[in-house]
Amino acid sequence: MRPVQLMLPVIFRQSRPVLLTFLAYSLVAAFCLPSASAQMGKPDGLYYKSWAIVIGVENYLLAPKIPGAIEDAKAVAQAFRRLGFDEVVELYDKDASARRLQQTLSDFLPRKVGRYDRLVLYFAGHAGVTQDLDGMELGYLVPWDAQMGNVSKSVTFEQLKEFSRRSASKHTLFFLNAAARGWEVSTAQPLSLEGRLSPEDETERRAVQVLTAGDKGESLSQENGRSLFVQVLVNGLSGPADRNKNGWLMASEVGDYVKQQVLERSKGTQHPLFVQLEGEGDTVLIEGRKAAFIMGAEPQSPAERRQAAKMQYEQAFALLQAGKLPEETLERLDKALEYDPTFGDAYVLKSYVRLEVLPNLDDALSAAKLAVQYAPKNPDAQYTLGLIYEKRGQYVEAERAMRESLVVNPNYADVYFSLGILYADEMKDQSKSVEAFTRYLELGGNHARARAAVAQSTPAKP
Repeated sequence: MRPVQLMLPVIFRQSRPVLLTFLAYSLVAAFCLPSASAQMGKPDGLYYKSWAIVIGVENYLLAPKIPGAIEDAKAVAQAFRRLGFDEVVELYDKDASARRLQQTLSDFLPRKVGRYDRLVLYFAGHAGVTQDLDGMELGYLVPWDAQMGNVSKSVTFEQLKEFSRRSASKHTLFFLNAAARGWEVSTAQPLSLEGRLSPEDETERRAVQVLTAGDKGESLSQENGRSLFVQVLVNGLSGPADRNKNGWLMASEVGDYVKQQVLERSKGTQHPLFVQLEGEGDTVLIEGRKAAFIMGAEPQSPAERRQAAKMQYEQAFALLQAGKLPEETLERLDKALEYDPTFGDAYVLKSYVRLEVLPNLDDALSAAKLAVQYAPKNPDAQYTLGLIYEKRGQYVEAERAMRESLVVNPNYADVYFSLGILYADEMKDQSKSVEAFTRYLELGGNHARARAAVAQSTPAKP
């Protein structure tokens, strides 16, 4: 891939005060997302907003304790955060009382969740099955302050179904770490959205889906003191459940993966159930490339691999700008470089991420050297290499790399600013520091430190 000169925005180039400003702005933006009532038209992506409600009841008030339920729930909550969910609400023990759960289902979520949103609800706790007046099986979940068998104070599956019918969310998915049934529907037919010709249309279809840890009456298995269901679920959500490896992870794929893995690892004693309650859609848990959604295969030709690398790089850059999911940013950059090991700009961005976001100076240095090799016309390659050398205490090498960056772009103001700091703080050369700061100001820079250094070096007028 021909190297493209990519001038990183100033928020990424300056490793000092401006970066802090950017992070503060990102935090403000994250909490100023549009409410459900403000959703006008279709979102740019699949969803306006993604919600996860994670409920874990371990220390019941009136029912037996479930050791490890909260730890398992927290692992699931973290998995949702890694998937990029905007809101992850965690309710543990007394926060999962009957009143709080009813309020969440009947008031909080209907007010907050919009018609282009994604909603996933996870529950870990006691559950049971009874019969209604017509003799039909009726499953229920036991809140923190309810007793086993007290259906009147529990959350029944009928109430969950009623909630899902009233919820405006496009896709709703329940993960129930409990052995229960009683949905009055048959097991979902296998969905295969992937590979269809119009993925955007198919993912618009409404879906309400349920995955339970086991069938009624079954004992839930544990491995190493933790829920087998949760271990398999969290692992599947990280990617392995994507059976055709096209980058799209669907709820139906997760259901198939969890059923197969739990059945095998429990030696046939635990049978997870996956149910399609409503609609013909399929909840998207990881959104891949649209081309891969259609093709269902990895890019093969050199041109396809270069295009795939570019898309992974662009998604990584967007995540970095949004201040979200640094681990996924790094994963996408690594994927881009797997597709195209000569993608210079990806090395540039990776070197920055390893310098400032997920610090690892050895990885940062390796990436920066490859950036210089494969993106020699990108001034950020040498500039980032210089910042890495500076942080490693190799000041002569830092100066050399920054000067090389100015050979590519003689008017790169931020490099002069960093040189001014390097000369002043590390190399103790005040004349060179003032010279660099002066050039920085001439190019339009306005940092207070540069202005003060230049002002102090200028003789006062009589």
